[in-house]
Order: sequence, then C-alpha cells, then structure tokens
Amino acid sequence: MSSTAVAPPACLRRPLVVPRRFMFGPGPSNVPPRILEAGANPILGHMHPEIFEIMSDIKSGIQYLFQTKNSMTLALTGTGHTAMECAIFNAVEAGESVLTAVNGIWGERAADMAERIGAFRTLLAGLYCISDEIIKKKKKKEPVLFFLTHGESSTGVLHPLDGIGDLCHKYNCLFLVDSVASMGGAPLCMDKQGIDILYTGSQKVLNAPPGTAPISFSDRACQKIFNRKTKPVSFFLDLSWLANYWGCDGKPSRVYHHTGPISAFYSLRESLCILAEEGLENSWERHRKVAEYFHDGLENMGLKLFVTEKSARLPTVTTIVAPPGYDWKEITAYIMKTYNLEISGGLGPSVGLVLRVGLMGCNSSKANVDMVLTALKNALKHCHKSRV
Repeated sequence: MSSTAVAPPACLRRPLVVPRRFMFGPGPSNVPPRILEAGANPILGHMHPEIFEIMSDIKSGIQYLFQTKNSMTLALTGTGHTAMECAIFNAVEAGESVLTAVNGIWGERAADMAERIGAFRTLLAGLYCISDEIIKKKKKKEPVLFFLTHGESSTGVLHPLDGIGDLCHKYNCLFLVDSVASMGGAPLCMDKQGIDILYTGSQKVLNAPPGTAPISFSDRACQKIFNRKTKPVSFFLDLSWLANYWGCDGKPSRVYHHTGPISAFYSLRESLCILAEEGLENSWERHRKVAEYFHDGLENMGLKLFVTEKSARLPTVTTIVAPPGYDWKEITAYIMKTYNLEISGGLGPSVGLVLRVGLMGCNSSKANVDMVLTALKNALKHCHKSRV
C-alpha cells in the first residue's frame, strides 16, 4: 500500500509539446537558436570561478548596452518588475517622496511600489510629460526620485530623456528610467543623459528568455543607497548583497546571497554578444527603419496609429487604434489561429483601445512586417464588423 496520498499526475506522463510561434506581441520575443543553445550548456555552481567570469562578461555587456561606466552594474534574478522594485526599494525610504511620470501602466506600477514601502508618491499624468510640469511638481514635493518610462509598451510612447537628468540633479533628485521595451531598439545613453538608475529586461530586444534584468546605478545613486537610515525592505533585492555577489563592491571575496539562474546567465551573455556584434547604433537604426516601414504600411491600409506624433512613437512596440466596428479579441484570435502569430490588445489604460505589435531584436525585419500586414488585412476581411 502506497504511503503517498497524491498520485503522480497523468499529465506529466505525456511528453512536453511546445508549438513554434511568431512572437510579435509586446514581449517576450522569439529566442534565436544561438541563444537557446547557449542556455543548454552544462550547469555549474553559482559560486564557481567560471560563473564569476561569465557574470563579469555580462557586466561589461550591460555597460556597453547602457552606455555607462558605472561599476555598480549587474543583472538581477527576475524580470523587469524585479528591477523596478530593486530600484525603488533601495533608493527610497519610508516617508520620502517619489514623483512618477504616468504615460501608461508602468508609471502606475512604480507609484504603487513606492506607496507599498511608505513613500509619498505624486503622479504626473499624460502621454508626454514636459520639463515645465516636472519643475512645478518638484517645487511642491521635493521628491528624492523621479521615475520615467522611456519606452511605454502599453501605449507605444517613446519619451524624450535629454535634459531631465540635469533637471533632477538641480533639485537633488535621482533620475530612474525604465527601458524594458526600448533598450537596444532606441537611442539611450545612460551617462550622457544623466540617468542615475536604469534597468531593462532580457526578453525584448535582447531576445533572451525572460528571467534576468540588467540594471545599473550611478555613483550619485549609490551614495544615497549606501547611506540609508534603514535597511531596504527586501533582503533578496538589497543592493549591498547584490553588489558583493556581482563583484561590484571591490571586496576580495564574494558571500553567498542567492543561487543565480546559471542557464539564464548563459543566455543573457550570448544575447549581449549578438548585440555587440551588430553594434548598438546599427541596432537602433534597424529598429527605426523597420518601424517606419511598418507604420507606412498600416496607414496605407487605412489603419490609424495610436501615437500621432512621429517622434513620440516607440520603434519596438507599435500601438494601432482598434479598428472601429471590430472586436479586437476576434482579430487577435483569428491571427493566432490562422498564422500562428501573436499580436495583442491593450494593457492598462490602453485596454480596448489598441492592438499592439512588437518587432524587437531578431524579429525586427521588413519580412516580418509584411507578414503582420498580410495577417491584419485578412483578419479585417474575415472578422465580423458591426454596422453600429
């Protein structure tokens, strides 16, 4: 008689079957074979010298990707949300004020995280924030941190960054930028633009599996973080521990903090290698040209772009005004069933208003644009259109 009360699940007796699919939503994007193969390398111990060398390579790759010389540069175990929490939990203490620019869902999330640790948060709403508005808010609240999403994947907005870092520093405020949807696909230079904390995710333009989040902190940010009056609320995201694990603190030895995702490190290193081979400026230019080609094709079909100002359009994730009279869910379902191709609806404030198409990293090509345009044309022919 068995001593176990729960039987082995029948579903696990079947082999794993995963379909091949065109991942043209806002993320994750398709992972090239070269990166998949890198992730299949043998597992080593997370404190082995070979892994520390790989982590050092990753750090150098992130410094190139971010265009920064910050020594406090590493990759977190987790997705972009992890990096957002790491930045806020380390840089902000209870009772301090955070100013958040809301041009989509990610500003809302950042404000929520600040509130959870007892910080006062002020929202600066609107798709496109300007410096005068930021100045007025700063004079009222004197925030220690200003959060801005560079590439807002829920609305398709690319926010300008020039001058904001200098403005923040004038008021003794740290500048935090979310670049999950834009990094590698749109120009961004951390040091030149005065960004104090910058992070991204592995699953967008980098084309690596989700699960690692590159992040970097300026000396100004480190000075505030390492002179806190209280410990960060999260042990897992405590930068003093992470800095040691990643060899960023200058200490001769590393202390165990957590078991790093070894296979994910392999994949991330390979994705950074591919980007370095292409060249950052070449990647920016390719994404720009492909996005313009896509936007022209959409407008030639009679579809409207959600972001009307061309300079404010995110080149990696395009938001299309949901065609009047159609159910956007029927459109995305038809395209998935007919073409095995993912595009998505809106997120947060854009739910029901837009279709979102992401062409990032290896997916950013004119051939893929043509595939999406064909799928959309046929979807509009075959899906039901209301006469109301």
